[in-house]
Amino acid sequence: MIPISGESLVAGVIGRPVRHSLSPLIHNAWLGEAQIDGIYIALSAADEARFASLIDGLRGGSLKGLNVTIPFKETALVCADRATERASLAGAANLLLFHADGSVEADNTDGEGLLGAFRVQAPKFDPRQGSVVILGAGGAARGAAAAFALAGSPEVRLVNRTRERAEVIAQALGPKVQGAKVTVFGWDQMDAALNGAAALVNATSLGLVGHDPLAIDLAALPTGAPVMDMVYRPLRTPLLLAAEAQGRPTVDGLAMLILQAAPSFEAFFGAAPPAGVDVRALALTALGERPAAASKQGTRP
Repeated sequence: MIPISGESLVAGVIGRPVRHSLSPLIHNAWLGEAQIDGIYIALSAADEARFASLIDGLRGGSLKGLNVTIPFKETALVCADRATERASLAGAANLLLFHADGSVEADNTDGEGLLGAFRVQAPKFDPRQGSVVILGAGGAARGAAAAFALAGSPEVRLVNRTRERAEVIAQALGPKVQGAKVTVFGWDQMDAALNGAAALVNATSLGLVGHDPLAIDLAALPTGAPVMDMVYRPLRTPLLLAAEAQGRPTVDGLAMLILQAAPSFEAFFGAAPPAGVDVRALALTALGERPAAASKQGTRP
């Protein structure tokens, strides 16, 4: 990495918690390989109000932008002056860009990373083949629901403990995407949601280090349906281990993280991520995994 200077481009990630994030490792590895005068940092905010104040204070381009993670993705969209179509459809933003005129632009690259991860790690999956089940109703779930609807999934099934939150997504997304069908299930209706589904995605924080585990019975899910967990710390979550034990295809959250990071990097630093560094291998080492044993096809942007 070239030395940081007074002209260094600065971007980062913000969330709560954020200490677990591998985004700084990934972006700074790309910056070093590309010999770009820039740095990518991690920030945190105590609550939504302080998050909004921080975003307002960054107007004018002191930072090029921020990736946004749990729990601020929906608030990020509200803080922006304008948003891309995919962020508006998702009702959430994982990318904020700070322009020199003081404006803030919201985007959502989660869907791009999500579908890319399926293409790499479950290449036989076609979102047009059947219903997709998404666990959760936060910003990550909204982004996933929008991505699958836009990709032609005949039905998106949202499963959440609080049905009302999922209903908000269904009512907001369904009318905006032609042909989209969004159905809501309670957590006690898990078997009905999984029955006949083409894929399952965990978009909750359950299973993340420091959070409650995600314990569900996959028996109702067809054997060939891939199972994805957006959680990547640990990389092989209890959900993915259970799916693997049953011979099901799996997609890990690290693949999504890397593939959503690539368009963010280009937006921040004006260049595509360089191909000369294997950021997945670096991330696996940071997670305490053996890259050769857990590489899962490399996942290059």
